[in-house]
Amino acid sequence: MSVHTATHVDSPAHVFDNYADAGYDVDSLDLEVLNGPALLVDVPRDNNITADVMMSLNIPKGVRRVLFRTANTDRHLMFKKEFDSSYTGFMKDGAKWLVENTDIKLVGLDYLSVAAYAEALDTHLEFLANKETILVRMDRQQDASFSNNISIFLKTMLVQGSMLNIIARTGNTT
Repeated sequence: MSVHTATHVDSPAHVFDNYADAGYDVDSLDLEVLNGPALLVDVPRDNNITADVMMSLNIPKGVRRVLFRTANTDRHLMFKKEFDSSYTGFMKDGAKWLVENTDIKLVGLDYLSVAAYAEALDTHLEFLANKETILVRMDRQQDASFSNNISIFLKTMLVQGSMLNIIARTGNTT
């Protein structure tokens, strides 16, 4: 079974071979980034996540974890047996805008990849080049604007990704 199955987390080594050699594998992921309050954002349903879409979302400064709910949820893509390349995801310019203009360190999206199919590699490179942004694929998302996430995964050396179990508590996150 692939480490990129179902809900999972990617390390920077996912797209940079030299990062694996330098120790930026799953074992290096910051548990403080993976655990804590997360903002759930509904993305406009008519397109991928571009820089313009990111600007329109008005995500407050200081937010470190964001789960993006897209048309993928409406289409129940995570529950289909076959991969669907028409899923909604981040375009390269949307990833670049997020990295350069927000405090977000954890990005979650409701399908097997946070990157739109047409720009998968370029978008992953944008997210993971700074060795900080962690990508998480969510198979279910709560109906609340904030949740308190507890992430459980196999912290394994020399692996570029790991399946993940997220316990999300909605309501007061303080």
